[in-house]
Amino acid sequence: MAKIIHSMIRVLDLDRSLAFYREAFGLTESHRLDFPDFALVYLRNDENDVELELTLNKGRTEPYSHGSGYGHIAVCVDDAASERERFQTLGYAPRELVEFAPDGQLLARFFFVTDPDGYEIEVLERHGHYR
Repeated sequence: MAKIIHSMIRVLDLDRSLAFYREAFGLTESHRLDFPDFALVYLRNDENDVELELTLNKGRTEPYSHGSGYGHIAVCVDDAASERERFQTLGYAPRELVEFAPDGQLLARFFFVTDPDGYEIEVLERHGHYR
């Protein structure tokens, strides 16, 4: 059986992206491969078995197009409302907190935030399926 080990996104400013993922989600560098034309930096924290790979193509100055296929990365937290407030304090401009409760039964509480390269991240409160 296959095991998911990482998801990769391309970034323009590695230091800015490292700071965002560290401050926002507590992800720190676990491994780095540095080559003449590109660098691969893998991020994780103690809660994760999966890593986020940041790929820096050295010398690129134009933002990447996310196309119509990219959706989002999702993380879960204990309290979405307090995390949203923390993100606001950090200046990351999270979107509104949403409670998805069809028929009055809470299925999910979440908000979205965008990273420095325009990637969408869904921050879900630990509840039900999202643990």
